[in-house]
This record gives sequence, structure tokens and C-alpha cells, in this order.
Amino acid sequence: MRNSRALAATGAAVVVTGVLGLAAPTAVAWDTPSNIVALPSVIARGGQMTVTVDGCRDGGTMTSRAFPTTHLTPVRGANETSKGVATINSDARPGSYDITVNCSGRTLTRPAAFTVIGGVRGGVGGSNSSGATPTDIAIGGGLVAAAVAGGGLFWMRRRAERRA
Repeated sequence: MRNSRALAATGAAVVVTGVLGLAAPTAVAWDTPSNIVALPSVIARGGQMTVTVDGCRDGGTMTSRAFPTTHLTPVRGANETSKGVATINSDARPGSYDITVNCSGRTLTRPAAFTVIGGVRGGVGGSNSSGATPTDIAIGGGLVAAAVAGGGLFWMRRRAERRA
């Protein structure tokens, strides 16, 4: 009795697996976007980001509030994968952004797909501010005043030593 139940359960599992195995290629063949990957995931304003989408074999478009609508092109050698390169708007506010892709009339949105950070100025220090701040001026003025006072005292003492 136990053997017949085990045999029936195994047979049912084989049938279910076979049915699901035959149905899976049909679902994939509909050109449904299934995975959105944005690299780099943290990017400065004005930077370029590459987005790949699985399940988008004929290409399509991608949109976000941080960049204009950009085309996705199929990747050769990678079945049903497309990619595109988007340039982040120079006026994009720092924060997380969604990406929505459209492939053959089907859409998929990935919330918080990437994060925009404030612009970074290259060169000496990489500072995001320009010019001296009031604090910088106060510190610099204090150092100059201390140097003048110290130099004056040193000169006065040296002068007094020569007289004696």
C-alpha cells in the first residue's frame, strides 16, 4: 500500500514538472522584461550609466526622472537581453530614482534602481564649494595677525639685545 502511494506521488510530481517545463518557454517568448540592472548604482549628475534588461530581445526604451528617454538595443550573443547608456541630467536632484522600461509594449519599473549624488568638482581637493567661506577668512586672518604680532615681538627683543 505504501509503495503504491509513493509511486502515485512520484508520478504526479513528474507530470507537474513536465507541464511546467513545457509552459516556461512560452512565457519567456513573449518578450517580457524581467530584470533591470543599472551600473553604476550610485552616480553623479552628468555621469553615464549603463542599463541592461533581461527579457527584452527586440530592444525598447527606458525612462526616468533623472534622464531623458533612451533607447535599448539588443545585445548580440545574449538571448533576450538589451542595454542602453543614459546620461544623468546635470540638474537632477540627489536621491533615489526609478527606471521604467518598455519592451514590445510591455513595461516594467524597478523602484530605487539607482542613486544620484551631488556633483563633484575635480582637481585640487574635489570641493563642491568655490571660494573662501567666512570661517576660512577668519582663520586665515587670525593666523596672519598672530604671525605679525610674533614677528614684531621677535624684532623688538632682538633690537633690545643689541643695545645692551
